[in-house]
Amino acid sequence: MRVYIIGAGPGDPKLLTLRGAELISSCGVVLYTGSLVPREVVARSRPDAKVIDSSALTLDEIVEVIVAARDAGEDVARVHTGDPLVFGSTAEQIRRLEALGIACEIVPGVSSFTAAAAVLGRELTLPELSQTVILTRAEGRTPMPAGEQLEDLARHGATLALFLSITLLDEVAAALVPSYGADCPVAVVHKATCPDQKIVTGTLADIAAKVRAAKIRSQSMILVGRVLTATDFANSRLYDPDFSHRFRKSRTKRVAPHEANG
Repeated sequence: MRVYIIGAGPGDPKLLTLRGAELISSCGVVLYTGSLVPREVVARSRPDAKVIDSSALTLDEIVEVIVAARDAGEDVARVHTGDPLVFGSTAEQIRRLEALGIACEIVPGVSSFTAAAAVLGRELTLPELSQTVILTRAEGRTPMPAGEQLEDLARHGATLALFLSITLLDEVAAALVPSYGADCPVAVVHKATCPDQKIVTGTLADIAAKVRAAKIRSQSMILVGRVLTATDFANSRLYDPDFSHRFRKSRTKRVAPHEANG
């Protein structure tokens, strides 16, 4: 018996991986986060499978379902939204299952931060502008570790992807403005790739007001950084004709020293 922890992707059921779809279709128990995972994702389960919405369950109750499946000799598809390894609350489940000797396999999914960038049509890393993406959240009921306050991370000037922070936009802006500037571009993508997706763009100075006007209060990715609007950035060296790598030699003719000197 094995528990498969599966990332269902950001919203569009077609973004589920082939491996995830295969496992959901074959496991005898499908345990999914019904408040976030589209019903279409688990509709592919076996006709005789036990399909359970975990939204109202505690960790203990989730483990009880899995233990019962083990005792019945059934594999479990534990289906999470997005990618289960980024703010997925999966580590605590894995810890409990390992203590019980229950084997786990993780199947990654498309994360909401890459889905948000995709619907915006923006690359999050641009040469000589930002080569780093920081995945983080604003401090709310869950405290942040020392050194991971937004003010600390902002000093890097990297592209930021903020999870679970949409209700704290005023605090986010106040923390970031000293390092990024009030004019720094911000994009908020609500329910990326879903039919009711919303996109709000602005700057650190006005994004909170715009999001309030749009009545967005949940399930949103916040992206911050100059990459969101930049057009004057360096090309990647990867496709430069002067750049050699093991699959392509430089296409620029080298001039011999005697030719250069006439």
